[in-house]
Amino acid sequence: MKASLFRHGLNLWPPFLFTGIHVAAVSPDYRHARVELRMRPWNRNYVGTHFGGSLFAMTDPFWMLLAMHALGRDYYVWDKAGAIEFVKPGRGIVAADFRLEESRLDEIRQATAGGDKYLPWFENDVVDTQGDVVARVRKQLYVRLKPDKRGR
Repeated sequence: MKASLFRHGLNLWPPFLFTGIHVAAVSPDYRHARVELRMRPWNRNYVGTHFGGSLFAMTDPFWMLLAMHALGRDYYVWDKAGAIEFVKPGRGIVAADFRLEESRLDEIRQATAGGDKYLPWFENDVVDTQGDVVARVRKQLYVRLKPDKRGR
């Protein structure tokens, strides 16, 4: 699927569409994505800053989605675990960039070549428009080469 069509589909996906989450960019090779969260009355917490659940939701699927597209159909790729650390209150527009380096893909391919599962961790920050870190997010993926693709 073309990355531009994929990005538009994500922006129309109800969990993003109705929460102020906007996928600003997905590179054609699925190695980079940029996601923004815009402040809306329905995604503010009690004290008027970004709701923590929205901060996590804006980052939730992207490591998995990028890895799935970059590795291709020969692999199972699922989310396994996630964690978020709130660093400072977020206001206005906040953003997260996801960059999947070729070296990480090579690491995954090598670790799964024999059919073993691999559980890599990925990290990124959510930042405000001044570049200050609002939250740090960690995601763990489950990756395994499909049985019929081993030994090729």
